[in-house]
Amino acid sequence: MVFTVSSARQRTVAGITTFLTTVAMAYPFPSLAQLNQNQPSAPVLPVPTAQTPVQPPLDYSLGGGDRIRINVFEVPEYSGDYQVPPGGALYLPLIGGVTILGLTQEQAAEAIAARYSRYLRRPLVTVSLISPRPINVVVAGEVNRPGSYTVGLQGGAGDNPGIQYPTIVGALTLAEGVTLAADIRQVQLRRRQGLGPQVVTNLNLTELVQTGTLPQDITLRDGDSIFVPVTSNVNLAEIRQFSTASFAGAINRPRTVTVVGEVNRPGSYTVIGGSSTGIATEQGGGGAGGGLPTVSRAIQLAGGINSLADVRGIQLRRPTKSGTEQTINLNFWQLLTGDSYQDTLIQDGDTIVVPTVAEQNPAESTVVATANFSPATIQVSVIGEVKRATGGAGGTTLQLPANTPLNQAILAAGGFNDSRARRTTVDLIRLNPNGSVTKRQVRINLAQGISEEGNPILRNNDIVVINRSFLGRVGDTIGAVGNPVLNVFSLFRLFGI
Repeated sequence: MVFTVSSARQRTVAGITTFLTTVAMAYPFPSLAQLNQNQPSAPVLPVPTAQTPVQPPLDYSLGGGDRIRINVFEVPEYSGDYQVPPGGALYLPLIGGVTILGLTQEQAAEAIAARYSRYLRRPLVTVSLISPRPINVVVAGEVNRPGSYTVGLQGGAGDNPGIQYPTIVGALTLAEGVTLAADIRQVQLRRRQGLGPQVVTNLNLTELVQTGTLPQDITLRDGDSIFVPVTSNVNLAEIRQFSTASFAGAINRPRTVTVVGEVNRPGSYTVIGGSSTGIATEQGGGGAGGGLPTVSRAIQLAGGINSLADVRGIQLRRPTKSGTEQTINLNFWQLLTGDSYQDTLIQDGDTIVVPTVAEQNPAESTVVATANFSPATIQVSVIGEVKRATGGAGGTTLQLPANTPLNQAILAAGGFNDSRARRTTVDLIRLNPNGSVTKRQVRINLAQGISEEGNPILRNNDIVVINRSFLGRVGDTIGAVGNPVLNVFSLFRLFGI
């Protein structure tokens, strides 16, 4: 059966449709957005998106650990995100393995496109870095802790999706700073550019300290190595100037040094600086000092210099990371005249040598005695026939200023006992640093100036013996109480009979 529609009915439907269209155009119904205009706004939820690629430098070389996005234009089944394996070989749909190790993003895209061109007509490929691998660098040479370090990356700020790379200064800080033997004018940055040869860039970090900028790019890349050489020209002023730089070793880092020569307590000491109340300790006990860890603080800890010290010829012997030794000559007489750089900083492993003076200058000895690297006082015992006698054996122990001469010690003990003391000679007994004891007779003259023969400068723990005169011995013998026969024998001994 076939149904047909009359022409009259068709004309009726067409008329209704035309009417409804005319009404809709004249009186449009509000849209959903228009209906919600006057309604309270609901919170807009974020639309999940894929991880945004970062913007590394154009010379960034891809390597194991990088996460990348490969996009083959209009072929989504061949596109995707990948993590580069350690060997740098990716396995992609249809084409299999492609090695991108050491290539930039642009070079990697060209390599992948060349492989897909066998199957696709004019493939368009882009490679984007999603997440860069951590940076591994080697820091060697004159740093406190040489070795290999892994440095994390930081994301960009605001609308900049780029990444922040660590700098050479940051790597040196991880290695606990450069040593005092470092040549910071010739720091080497060694970098391999992709698959090409290694490029060495010399950096002068003094410019960073003095001007705040460097002409070269000092941001690091994975695989970089930093080498800090030994300086061949020690500049005492620069050592003090750069000691507070961010790439220098920490001031409060403990430093164990050895002090030998003409000091009162040779030995090994640990010095810690960093404040006006810093700590310096002797291994095994004892300690004093404060401020910067300098040569003078180490000498203070060793009991200060003695009277035979040559303050013009102090040596600082410093081992380097390369196995050699630096020798720094210091003149502490210049320190006393205002050259503070002579009191240079010390570091772990240093040896301070205080030599023996060839000839003493009495005027200089008085000045040196008041310096902070001299002991504040020395202990001297004056025994025998002195006026300020203590104890049954006669004598006294004195705390005297450093570099006190023999005459002053006798006067500090009250001077000679007028009726009993021998005024021509005294005995000087000295305990030497090597443990031996020496005794010598000194011809004394209380009006004499300082001299090694007649009025030597005393050292800590010296003993001065004032002997009895001939008349004093006679009086003691005659006045002895006891057997007369024994007194006769005593007189025989007295006169040498």
